[in-house]
Amino acid sequence: MTKLPDFEALAIFAKVVELRSFAAAAAELALSKATVSRAVGRLEQRLGARLFNRTSRRLALTDAGQTLAARAARLLADGEAAESEALAQSVAPRGLVRLAVPMTFGVKAVAPLLPEFLAQYPDVSIDLHLSDAMVDLIGDGFDAGIRIARLPDSSLLARRLCAMPRHTVAAPAYLKRHGRPTHPMHLAQHRCLGYSYLSNPGIWHYSGPKGEQASVRPAGPLRVNNGEALLPALLAGLGIADLPEFIVGDAIASGAVEVILKNWKQPEGAVHLVTPPGGPRPARVEALAEFLTKRLGKGRRLP
Repeated sequence: MTKLPDFEALAIFAKVVELRSFAAAAAELALSKATVSRAVGRLEQRLGARLFNRTSRRLALTDAGQTLAARAARLLADGEAAESEALAQSVAPRGLVRLAVPMTFGVKAVAPLLPEFLAQYPDVSIDLHLSDAMVDLIGDGFDAGIRIARLPDSSLLARRLCAMPRHTVAAPAYLKRHGRPTHPMHLAQHRCLGYSYLSNPGIWHYSGPKGEQASVRPAGPLRVNNGEALLPALLAGLGIADLPEFIVGDAIASGAVEVILKNWKQPEGAVHLVTPPGGPRPARVEALAEFLTKRLGKGRRLP
């Protein structure tokens, strides 16, 4: 049989058997009696067998109907249970949320918040995937993700959580040995430390105080696929790095590195929560989205 089973007709048949009446089944299902009768007739035609012997006073199952009735009843019960479970999950937060987050941001900013969330929602569990690679939320089956960048146009739904400045920085020892760049184009003559997963990792873009634009293709001794992995080389004075505040903020505050090119700004980045497109999100996903919005949103200091 190449066609899908007629699940609707099987469910209607099971309800007629349960109530021993076409009219009663129609009333419970909020259908017309004619619709119920057509569904049973459609099933009989498909199976090539009569399912009921009908008289004006009595409705009795045939042998074929008796054989089918138990399976149809189980099918109806399974369908009702599946629908009830899905409805419960859409109303009350329950079930698994698969969340993809960049590695360092996940460890420093998201993971410390999860115990509080899980205490608030004991029926929700989280599968936290940490990677700086651009995860395919839809193709890889994720419910949500966090991205720290200017988002390209896509079908994903995005909620901006907070700004995330980037800083071009170097250790004092490096600046003492190699001098302090005062224009982005000077970076071409310096040793720069690269990060693989920028939207355009080969070029750093800047805007000047008068709106002028400058783009430079930096080069240097190290390139990594996790921004935090640049810190040892940066602190050792091996080069200049361009990093988000959540990675380099503490080093700036302590004086371990200095911000250079202060009059030049880079395209503003932000922390976004992204989810696949489609209908209403399950309650468990919406609960996590609201929680992260409150904890990571505007005015909150990130680690």
